[in-house]
Amino acid sequence: MFPISNPPAHPRPPDTGTSRAVDLLLTDRESAALLHVAVSTFRRYVTKGLVPPPIKLGGASRWPQSEILAVIEAAKDARAR
Repeated sequence: MFPISNPPAHPRPPDTGTSRAVDLLLTDRESAALLHVAVSTFRRYVTKGLVPPPIKLGGASRWPQSEILAVIEAAKDARAR
């Protein structure tokens, strides 16, 4: 008899020749943690325009991780001036 192989638990999607990184959507708590500030401080940053406004999904507010990382990079660039 031939051995029967089990398919992988999470098969990979077919390769389409293009690869894109997934931009995670973060909550206010996750975004604040990434910036090492309190959630209330993070919300104040959003109100003041220091952080981009959220993407609204139904009643949920989410921030793309790339945008939070861009805020950090901008602060680093400003520090170097």
